Formats: sequence, C-alpha cells, structure tokens
Amino acid sequence: MPLDKKTLLTAIKEVKSKSKERKFTQSVDLILDIKELDMKAPEGRIQQIVELPHVTGKPNKICVFATGELAFKAKASSADIVIEKADLESLLGKKKALRKLGNTYDVFISEAPLMALVGRTFGPVLGPRGKLPIPVPPNVNIKEEIEKHRKTVRIRMRNQPIIQVQIGTEDMKDEDLVDNILAVLRFLDGKLKRGLKNIKFLFIKTSMGTPVKIKP
Repeated sequence: MPLDKKTLLTAIKEVKSKSKERKFTQSVDLILDIKELDMKAPEGRIQQIVELPHVTGKPNKICVFATGELAFKAKASSADIVIEKADLESLLGKKKALRKLGNTYDVFISEAPLMALVGRTFGPVLGPRGKLPIPVPPNVNIKEEIEKHRKTVRIRMRNQPIIQVQIGTEDMKDEDLVDNILAVLRFLDGKLKRGLKNIKFLFIKTSMGTPVKIKP
C-alpha cells in the first residue's frame, strides 16, 4: 500500500471513527516500525527537529534563554517564559525546579553565548528528555524562531528501531493531520538509508484509541 495522501486520509478517518469520545482532546500519534537498520550506525540514532506545516492542537510551549535586547524581544514575541543570565545562575543545582521546567516546556531556545551556562545548568535535565536547547545568534529574529518552533516535533530513535511522534490532535482537520504526517515521512525519506523502503509498518492512533496499521 503506497504512503500517499489518499491512503493516509482513509487511515485518519478510520482512526477517528475507532476512537471513543473522551473528556479531553486526544493527541494523534504516528508510530513507525523501521526495518533493515544498523542501530549502531549513525542512522540508528536519529534525533532531529522537523517543522510541520500545521500547528498541532497543542502548540509547543517555548522557553528562551537570553540577555539584554534579545530577552526583551523574546518577551514581546510571546515566548512562554524567558530566563535571563541571573535566573540561570540561580537555578544551578536546583534539581526539582529544573525538572519542573524541563517537563513544562517543549522547546528550549538559547542565545549562543549562554549555551555553556545553559548546558551546565539544564544539561542533565534536558538531555535525557531529548530537549537540548537550540542555539541562536543574538541578532536572530526571535519572533520568527518562536513561531517556527510552535509547530516543530522532535524525531527520535534510540536503542530500538521505533519512531513515535505526535502529529496533531483529534480535533484537527483530516487534511492537516495528513500534511503533518507527510512532512515527517519526507524527512525520513532523506534520512534513512533506503528512504521509505526502510519502513516496515506505519501506525496511526489517538492517545487512547485503537491503532490503524498501514503496510507500505
């Protein structure tokens, strides 16, 4: 079965029809079972940020580490939180507060000159979560960066040949969910050694629903 738009649209409709109504809005996840892959090779340790064409129903919460003018612009650009140098220094070693921040925010953007301090402070917390900060120059257009990362996802594959990524929520349009899936597949087509031929099975499911399986 080809991984084309029509096939994916049919699968999304089936996923939604099989999903029972809940008291909350469920996420829609894409799960990929990868085959013929050397997990010890670099291609077996994928970790990449991919921008989706559509914001998911739950836009990413953005934390920005910045100083001076960039911190001011980040606040004016509606970053969810801006942590300046003095605040960073005061957080050093405060594991409970760091864990809370690591769990609350989805994307961390850091002014490049602060990266060493950010690494010392947040590295042990953000590293295992796959949320290492994205360095940007002090003169970056921070508004554009924040808007871009509202709709990014992290593609991760470690230890097992499985990739799971949230591509939206059940209240999104079917076509938008398909566009987001295709964006992930385009990335993997260029990243995996055999492209989409390395995908054994593809599953789409809501967070508490029954998976729909597609065999390419």
